[in-house]
Amino acid sequence: MNVTELARQLRVHPQKLLQILPEFGFDVGARAVKIDDRVAQQIQRDWRRIKFVMEDRELKAKLKEKELERQQRQESGATVEIPNVLTVRELSDILNIPINKLILELMKNGILATQNEKIDRETAVLMAQELGFSAVLKTEVDTVQDSTHLENLEKILSSGNDTPRPPVVVVMGHVDHGKTKLLDAIRSTDVVSGEAGGITQHIGAYQVIWHNPKTKEKSPLTFIDTPGHEAFTVMRSRGAKVADIAILVVAADDGVKPQTVEAINIIKAAKLPVIVAINKIDKPAADAQRVRSEVSQHGLIPDDWGGEVPMIEISAKNNLNIDKLLDSILLLAEMNAATIKADATRAAAGTVIEAHVDKGQGPVATVLVQTGTLKINDPLVVNGEIYGKVRAMKNYRGDDLKTAAPSTPVKILGFKLAPRVGDILDVGSVGTATEINLKNKRAQNTGAEQRPVTSTGDTEADEARKTFNLVIKTDVLGSLEAITASLEKIKNDEVSVKVVGKGLGNITADDVSLASATGAQVIAFNVAKSPLANEMMQNTGVVFKQFKIIYDLFDYIKEELEKLLNPEIVTTELGIFKVMAIFRTDKTNMIVGGRVEMGKIEKDCKIRVKRDKEIIGKGTLSHLQSGQQDMKVIPEGNECGVQFEGKLKLLVDDVLEAYKEEKKEKKLILN
Repeated sequence: MNVTELARQLRVHPQKLLQILPEFGFDVGARAVKIDDRVAQQIQRDWRRIKFVMEDRELKAKLKEKELERQQRQESGATVEIPNVLTVRELSDILNIPINKLILELMKNGILATQNEKIDRETAVLMAQELGFSAVLKTEVDTVQDSTHLENLEKILSSGNDTPRPPVVVVMGHVDHGKTKLLDAIRSTDVVSGEAGGITQHIGAYQVIWHNPKTKEKSPLTFIDTPGHEAFTVMRSRGAKVADIAILVVAADDGVKPQTVEAINIIKAAKLPVIVAINKIDKPAADAQRVRSEVSQHGLIPDDWGGEVPMIEISAKNNLNIDKLLDSILLLAEMNAATIKADATRAAAGTVIEAHVDKGQGPVATVLVQTGTLKINDPLVVNGEIYGKVRAMKNYRGDDLKTAAPSTPVKILGFKLAPRVGDILDVGSVGTATEINLKNKRAQNTGAEQRPVTSTGDTEADEARKTFNLVIKTDVLGSLEAITASLEKIKNDEVSVKVVGKGLGNITADDVSLASATGAQVIAFNVAKSPLANEMMQNTGVVFKQFKIIYDLFDYIKEELEKLLNPEIVTTELGIFKVMAIFRTDKTNMIVGGRVEMGKIEKDCKIRVKRDKEIIGKGTLSHLQSGQQDMKVIPEGNECGVQFEGKLKLLVDDVLEAYKEEKKEKKLILN
């Protein structure tokens, strides 16, 4: 056998083949042109083993080379500047590595992203560090501008603040320690809504009126509802301060966990007064003293140990000591009354705490008014640019508002473009503001805080397309952005994915209610479901799926989408039968005789009736008989009797074209 022919069969370069064969016991010579057939057959039998050894060697060499490059970068102190948000392509250019290599590294870390997709700074820093670079934050024009607007907001908040306002509280803590249950318990104390069921929509924040049974006073409290403190983390990263008090929830039976430490660090960075709510005190394994000890190791010293941090033992499930917690919030607010003030008479200023694009309403955002009063028709001045004007305002119950006082969270309609979480709204700066450049802003838009917009602009096409609705909750923001960005691309002419709700943290009752109302499935990635949510899902029949591996999640969604595809009908032509005699005619069937002129006919096959070379109708051959014997198939050239099922009346010399149809399940092909 020629060496070139053997190399072609083995899919390897001839020169490389001659180089590696001696190592595995085949000494055919470095310049051999032909190889003995028996030797060639032995090489073919051993090739799988040889190939495995060579690939393993190459992989180890690449890993060694990669590690060497990483060590060299570390030793040389190679440093790169990473902006807050950038595309995979931009990161590839910054790190000076091939784009396909970077995408592979991202996939190894569970992140599916194309070269034009945006990733957050934390992910980019992780990739840079794994490749041996030291990463520093890149100072950008946007960051400088954000700092300027933030400074302006701080000046506004510190001047003329002579009227007390409701305190703004953020609830933080580890997954499954009971943040959601605590928020539900607090909402149930609201003398206005009466119970959590009175809430009709989620806008990222809400207010309750705490009716103190001892003092008989009614005190409003504003809570930022940020599962997994996503929005709060984003706002802190941009320097905004929106909360006055923080509640740190720690489970009495679990103690301090990684996300608890993360929350403590965020609270310290924001310099917020904090209350520790030791939850699940009703559980047999509860150990409140252990929690006090572990929390104190991170700088939060309990007040009953001589420190300044109140620690309240509660059970959100059993509504135990929720009143004490709310009293502690009011007490802490009184102690910090000098900073919890605002000037309600000036033009409104505040911070965007949630923003997305709604298919029906367009760009909408939830703004926490921190000072001044926001009114209908006020200009929406965000970071020095006019984004539109207030067309409508709604509270968390969906009630229309005409004015919004300090510490009031409102959902605002009237934006030309959805702002970012953490953006500063300052109505009073309209005199120096400029009109927003929509084209430039859309090009700069990170999309990190926006929900996917599924409309293609073609209303008829959107209505015809079947949608698979999802409510998605993840443990970290990076995973949420990677999943939603990838799902936006899963769309073809027949089906598409629509994310009707998303967030961080455990599955809550609100998530189940949203899924039930929109016919969606609830998808959990590395998070659990609360007992209440589990009970609601059992009662409503909402489908719940939990994943720990991102590829399994995408495979499941792809399988579900394929179920929505209309099956492909495959038609197989069988043969031609010519009618030669009519034996019996009934209302819906006929018995006729004839001959198979071409191909074959089969029992229960479908037929097209041709008369004078034109198709005049369709039917089915439900019975075949040759002589006195029932048949399943009649081949070409044979005469037989058939039973025709159909409303059409056959005539002699009619031609019946036999065929069969099979349904073939479609596979999802993406546009």
